[in-house]
Amino acid sequence: MLQLVHTADGSKTIFNPEIGETYHSRHGALQEGMHVFLNAGLRHFLADKNKSELGILEVGLGTGLNFLLSANFCLENGLGIDYVGIEAFPLEDALICQTGYGHYVSAKLWEWFIEKYSSSINHSIELGGRCTLKTAHCKLLDFQSEKRFDIVYFDAFSATHQPEIWSDESLAHVCQFLKMSGIFVTYAITGNLKRSLKALGFSIEKVAGAPGKREMLRATKIKCV
Repeated sequence: MLQLVHTADGSKTIFNPEIGETYHSRHGALQEGMHVFLNAGLRHFLADKNKSELGILEVGLGTGLNFLLSANFCLENGLGIDYVGIEAFPLEDALICQTGYGHYVSAKLWEWFIEKYSSSINHSIELGGRCTLKTAHCKLLDFQSEKRFDIVYFDAFSATHQPEIWSDESLAHVCQFLKMSGIFVTYAITGNLKRSLKALGFSIEKVAGAPGKREMLRATKIKCV
């Protein structure tokens, strides 16, 4: 049974005893989402670009925390956001409600998310304010889309517990949906991950990690292979 647990920064996450891992860092679910995905991912991508809208593909939608933080930022800054999250095992609405993530985003966005989350499973749903969400209920290698995205958030369970998600095959599959000059961000950094992404045409950056991790990875797609 999935268990709700507190993390070091006061925010909550979920522990999956079957996998043996939490959905977010125990050092701080909110801190990790802000540091790895919002700041090192979305805000970094926008820093030198004049964009009015963008698309994000997340591997491991989970509790929806990364979506909420990203959508909240975009809505506050007048940006459109088209968000697709791949999730093989979508969570129940009631469990997501218990996370309390509404404290970290606008009341309206939280209301929209809770109201429409179930409808977003395998359908692109408009939440309001130029914000759409689709929860792709499938395994990573079964995901298909005609869309190409600006950013990939790779927030799967760790390679220790789900090595198949971090395989060369899985990384190549997800990276085909990324636009040229798009970025790939994840909380982890390993030699195998760097080698795989370099072979797929990415330039690699080591970035300071969120609390509990010394480094994380950010990669930019610079060529098609």
